[in-house]
Amino acid sequence: MQAHNNPPILPKRIILLRHGESQGNLDAKTYTTIPDNKIPLTEKGLAQAWSAGVQIRDVISCNNTTSNWKVYFYVSPYQRALSTLREIGLSFSRKEIICVDEDCRLREQAFGNFQDEKKMKELKIKKEEYGHFFYRFPDGESIADLSDRVSGFLESLWRDIDMKRLHHDPSHDLNFIIVSHGLTARVFLMKWFKWTVEQFEHLNNLGNCEFRVIELGNGGEYSLAIHHTEEEMQEWGLDKDMIADQKWRANAHRGEWNGNCPWYLNAFFDHLDDSDDNEDSDDEAPSDSSSICA
Repeated sequence: MQAHNNPPILPKRIILLRHGESQGNLDAKTYTTIPDNKIPLTEKGLAQAWSAGVQIRDVISCNNTTSNWKVYFYVSPYQRALSTLREIGLSFSRKEIICVDEDCRLREQAFGNFQDEKKMKELKIKKEEYGHFFYRFPDGESIADLSDRVSGFLESLWRDIDMKRLHHDPSHDLNFIIVSHGLTARVFLMKWFKWTVEQFEHLNNLGNCEFRVIELGNGGEYSLAIHHTEEEMQEWGLDKDMIADQKWRANAHRGEWNGNCPWYLNAFFDHLDDSDDNEDSDDEAPSDSSSICA
């Protein structure tokens, strides 16, 4: 019982990686004859994945100055993600890898089945008219649907951490590496940092085998600003308030609340008076008990 009461070991880093260049990235006609989940990497994509593995190892090992770390992989079941994982794995030994968890919830947004090239162009025009986040492709998904999937994945992730299912040595830094898709990675960031739909729609996609490092600060909060520069975050589409929040998180204590974040309150209630004075303070309390917050 004593061990169960110990606080869970939090991952030092959560690294989000988009797969390498795929045949579909090279030629959109690929989607008309090959199922999305079976589209392979190009030779360039394989090389990108191998290079990303080297870069990620350097990040985790602090340029080979420490060996007190382990990695735990999560991967989309799509072929291009699995092939990317295999190439990344060449930079690690078996003893450095705790496990690989293939999770279907990390797959790409579904655009339907075999994609008709002409029809897809028409649908993408409709998506622009309707709105990126909520437009649902026929026989496919909206980004909002994908957001629900990622939320479920995050719940499982935290449950694994809380229940200590990762079989991790506490003397080593734990690093999650999530090999997925550009849109899925952006949605993950949105859910993790509680960004709004409007903020999400300003984010730029990750390039092939580009990655984002969410790192645990000394205070126990996670931030992009520990590993990445302000210039990088600007290039990704984060606005000044989002970047300021990332900088605050880098030194914040776990559980603290950043009251300066406009999207936590002011973006929704910008019409409210900042004063604590209530002119109606002498008014009687409502008699209907159902209207009183518990």
